[in-house]
Amino acid sequence: MAKELAAAINADPGMRAVLIRDDDTFVQLQERYQRARRAQADLFISVHADAAGNNAANGSSVYVLSTKGASSQAARWLADKENAADLISDGGKSLSLDDKERNLSVTLLDMVQSATFRMSEDAASNVLRSLKELGKAHKKKKEVEHANFVVLRSPDVPSMLVETGFITNPEEERKLSDPQHRKRLAFAIAQGVRAFFIEQPLPGTYYARKGTNPGEGVAAAGSGIIP
Repeated sequence: MAKELAAAINADPGMRAVLIRDDDTFVQLQERYQRARRAQADLFISVHADAAGNNAANGSSVYVLSTKGASSQAARWLADKENAADLISDGGKSLSLDDKERNLSVTLLDMVQSATFRMSEDAASNVLRSLKELGKAHKKKKEVEHANFVVLRSPDVPSMLVETGFITNPEEERKLSDPQHRKRLAFAIAQGVRAFFIEQPLPGTYYARKGTNPGEGVAAAGSGIIP
């Protein structure tokens, strides 16, 4: 599924995909979002198949980090001066936090996280909306859900976790085993990501330039990160 999504992302001139892994090698959960940060990703997507004790459970879900999880992670980042200094920079040059007041550090990190949360919610909403066109969402409310997943804890990279269906549901397991269905799911996710970047184009990217100069083609863009 991730490889299909990467292909769909790369087919768009405004985006470039970076795979966290391209085989069945385990990558520590924290290392996954750290790799996204090192790649300077504009968006991180973790792709999964759901499971439940009730084999009638079905549908897709999209998660973003819960406020509770975000708060606890902020404390960890503030305790790590190297990470915190990497977030607070001037012209690309990291600043030492040794001379900064703790309150200032907390405020700056909170500003970074607030922007990240908002973008995560917006991007996830677009992806869920696109997935619902293929079938029903898992929850009746059909809204983006919140959870304290480790892979979503990057403070400065908008992140989402997509549950593409239930492998414990015989019908959905059959669909997830179908290459064409996986391709359709990947295309739907990519369409949601594209809609997000069109709505909120990042400065200097293809979509930002296209908005100002509709007839002008530009290389480069936002990165989609898929573990």
